[in-house]
Amino acid sequence: MLSKKEDSTMKMTRRNFLSASALTLLSCQLAPAARADCLLSGLFHGTDTALPPKPLTAKVVDANPFMGRSESNIHHDCYNTDSTDAVLPVGICPEVNVAMEKTNPNASPAIFFDNFDNPVSPFLGGLAIRDLDAEEVRTIGFFSPAKHDGGGYLIQSSYSFVDGRNLIVCPTSHNHVLMLRATDEKGTPLPVFEKVLDINIKEAAERVLGRSLEQNLLSIVFDYDGNLWFVTGGFRIYPSRGQQGAMGYISHNAIDAILAGGTADLDHEVHVYAPAPGEGAENGIASCREGAVILTNLACYLLRANGGVEVVWRTPYDSVGAKDSREGAATTGGGLAWGGGCSPTLTPNLVLFTDNQDPVNLLALDMKTGEVVAKTPVLDDLPDGYQVAIENSAIVYDDGAGTVSTIVCNWFGAGNAGLADPNNDSSIQSYANIYDQNWLMKGNAMIAPGVERVDTVKTDSGYEMKSIWTRNDLSDTAIMKLSTATGYIYGYVQDLTTGMWQYIILDFATGETVFTMDVSNKYGYNNMAIGMYTGNSGNALYCPTGYLELLRLQDRFVYLPELPYREVDLDQAARNVLAQDQFAQDGGEGTVASWRNTATIRNVHPNTTVAFRMNNLSGSASDLTLYAYGPDGKLVKVAPELWSITDETGAAVTELTDGVLYELRVTVADGGDFDLSETEKEIKLSVVLGK
Repeated sequence: MLSKKEDSTMKMTRRNFLSASALTLLSCQLAPAARADCLLSGLFHGTDTALPPKPLTAKVVDANPFMGRSESNIHHDCYNTDSTDAVLPVGICPEVNVAMEKTNPNASPAIFFDNFDNPVSPFLGGLAIRDLDAEEVRTIGFFSPAKHDGGGYLIQSSYSFVDGRNLIVCPTSHNHVLMLRATDEKGTPLPVFEKVLDINIKEAAERVLGRSLEQNLLSIVFDYDGNLWFVTGGFRIYPSRGQQGAMGYISHNAIDAILAGGTADLDHEVHVYAPAPGEGAENGIASCREGAVILTNLACYLLRANGGVEVVWRTPYDSVGAKDSREGAATTGGGLAWGGGCSPTLTPNLVLFTDNQDPVNLLALDMKTGEVVAKTPVLDDLPDGYQVAIENSAIVYDDGAGTVSTIVCNWFGAGNAGLADPNNDSSIQSYANIYDQNWLMKGNAMIAPGVERVDTVKTDSGYEMKSIWTRNDLSDTAIMKLSTATGYIYGYVQDLTTGMWQYIILDFATGETVFTMDVSNKYGYNNMAIGMYTGNSGNALYCPTGYLELLRLQDRFVYLPELPYREVDLDQAARNVLAQDQFAQDGGEGTVASWRNTATIRNVHPNTTVAFRMNNLSGSASDLTLYAYGPDGKLVKVAPELWSITDETGAAVTELTDGVLYELRVTVADGGDFDLSETEKEIKLSVVLGK
């Protein structure tokens, strides 16, 4: 592993690593755009592009019973980890597919998922469940203020989330909190979402405080007791302007009473704390068992519901204030926040965030006391003339064994300089209000580079921070994602030499670029700094663009060797990590030896062979047993004559090497014991290897 100073002399540019699209071209001898190449196993040598999985232990996040079970907000969970335990593409015959937007002015941003894995995205000023995997995005159900609620406001989708009841909880531009029922109890979307709660936070808070609030509602989250916390603010809060803000919570009892059809005395069920004038939040809230963690422009707080707002601790930090481009600089925009632009991210023991000094520091606070237990400068060795503003939520990964890894990305240049205008309402989440126009039109040449991994390590005497690697050649605003299942970091960047926007995969351990997939050199393919989204299929990395296209990177990991002309619908296929205890509970014997692979095949013959490509196998093939799920949800052994492990030519193999691409070939009968589909001439198969 390279230290920051060692790494600063080593330029890891795209030229150092052959791109995946080039490798595909070489191995398939066809243009990367031609998808049939990957279905012809004789022409495709997947070992050239496929990345060997390097699984990490699952992220450490205490489950919040009042938050959704899936990727329930844009930062994935109530800790704001921006990491997922889901499988993501590993370059097995990769392809980029597109869902075209026909209603909204841009591709669907700010996607998160409900408890039934329905994707929720902004739509007509509100929220919708939409089919994001079709050639054209299709709206299944929605709620629009203009159409269903008299209009006059917008839902702030960036800080909306799904709760444990599968209700969508959302702040609005007119300072209300709404709760929407979007599905029935089976997860089927309702054509029009039902508004089941509507609380005017501003009005309630002003009654409790006895004074006017001059900041707008920004972010909300449930704590572990079901209290709904809120905070006011915006993307740039100047202390000198003295705006009065608030933070507080709506009691669990009040929410339950309203959802049950009753009423609540909000004068006594809304509890508010007023920080000093000029203090306010600039990002999202996090929650943990200890309470709600809020980062303002001046301090970090741990707040607890205790018959009112209890300030468990308040830790101030330093900032040089809002950062804008200097005269004569290559950039024209700046940062977003006056204080720390990074949403607070949690572990069970720590709170991590960046300040806004020069240089910027990463801070780790003790969760129980608020004490700063570790601190180090980040991105402090950029080329001369570049500034640093860390505005995207950091990736934080707690390995559960004493090491917490934090990945921070520079964002400077993407922020709209107009945010400095005293009359600007910085809580408004619109492209025109937030982002620099030159960056939107000219791309990542208008922002400063820098990506760094820093580890916070528990020692006998406390904690220490150390830089593991830095990348001063990458400019990223897309909120990178870490997959613990694969051990890679996923991003979306622009090659500044070619102008090409591209998916990119970094090795978590080294920071090296191990994969790129070109998309377009048109400016409209800017990601707009609105993040990528993973879902739970194990084979899709969604990336919105400033154009009308929602991209998804996918692996063609399943095909029909007897019918190579026919494409399996990747959106009906999935790869998932099956935990050992779940494997045993479902009837498996021994240990899990592969991901769970699922596919639906339409218009099948009575017996059809399905091939799953995988490169996470090792040892003797004879030690493996194939299990298939039956309609009862239990695993059954598949007869040896119905399956085999082969190389890419279809030849049987006996010894398996981790990282080499093999095929698991399974013959399944339409309507047979492990066909999970009741539809005639359609097979749904879900299998896993045990050892």
